[in-house]
Amino acid sequence: MPLSKEQREYTYEDYLSWPEDERWEIIDGIALMQATPSPLHQRISMNLSSAFHVYLKGKQCQVFAAPFTVRLPMNSGETTERKNKNIVEPDIVIICDKSKLDKNGYNGAPSLIVEIVSKSSVKRDQVLKLNKYETSGVKEYWIIIPENQSITKYTLDEQEHYNKPAIYAVAEDDEIGSTIFPDLVIKLSDIFDTWEE
Repeated sequence: MPLSKEQREYTYEDYLSWPEDERWEIIDGIALMQATPSPLHQRISMNLSSAFHVYLKGKQCQVFAAPFTVRLPMNSGETTERKNKNIVEPDIVIICDKSKLDKNGYNGAPSLIVEIVSKSSVKRDQVLKLNKYETSGVKEYWIIIPENQSITKYTLDEQEHYNKPAIYAVAEDDEIGSTIFPDLVIKLSDIFDTWEE
């Protein structure tokens, strides 16, 4: 199976017609296949999703783990939702505007997105999605690198640009917090507590 479809621009309308057992994203009209996550990736995702879920219980916001479709805000020239050329499936999202949640996922910029990097997603997570999440208005973006047990956290500033990232690593830091949820504190050891054979 190719990692990308034939060279032409794709939209949300195309995305809706693709097989449900295949995971695709569309970034600026380019269709990119999602690789199957590794067990390590899934353990980290479960640990962090659980921590977010416990923290958000009884609050306005909700956490969702992949597969979960996000239609990022449309660019100029995209006249209808079906013409949207930016459809992503982040590993973890926190949404706070429930009016944008529907049966197909979320239609807007989540408050917080987490991507867990794999060998096949390095450029996509650290370049393409970083730029797309910034211009779409995602307030906070965490990039997790499982191999060195680190998290890079980007936060939008007053000018709607990601400021210099904060980097957290198990070897140097005990916990990570959130700029948009000031009382949220998660132990890094809990995020990277992964059972290995």
